[in-house]
Amino acid sequence: MSNLIESIKAAVEAIPAEMKDGKKDSYEFSSVVAERKTFLSRKKLVYKARFRLDNDQQKLHFTETLKESGFGLTSGGGDMGPGTGFKKGVYKSGAQGLEGGIEEQSKLFGKDYKYRFDFGAIRNKFRSIAEEAGYTFEYHIAGLGK
Repeated sequence: MSNLIESIKAAVEAIPAEMKDGKKDSYEFSSVVAERKTFLSRKKLVYKARFRLDNDQQKLHFTETLKESGFGLTSGGGDMGPGTGFKKGVYKSGAQGLEGGIEEQSKLFGKDYKYRFDFGAIRNKFRSIAEEAGYTFEYHIAGLGK
């Protein structure tokens, strides 16, 4: 199992992200996909993945989310009026996980992102690492299951 964890840590560092230990063989990592800082506001888009190792059944449980957040003063542009406030976004994912590029998923700053963040590549890397170690990869839309 230590070889499995070392392979996963190397994959997470390559994203780049930092892996954090959780309870009962669970781990998480996050990576800022995009961020904008202005004089009195900050907005960012964060990819977060969590996974749990079930050593008894040789399974790697995996889930991921995309979180959009922002705070500060706005100048009245976009769909937020002048003053302070926040905006919350919700994204749908299917049994295969988050798909597509950021262009399809979010318009955080009132304009489209001009690059792609490949969620599927991260998920597929975890799948291949698990299978190489003799584990079954199991994707969960929400939560990590039992």
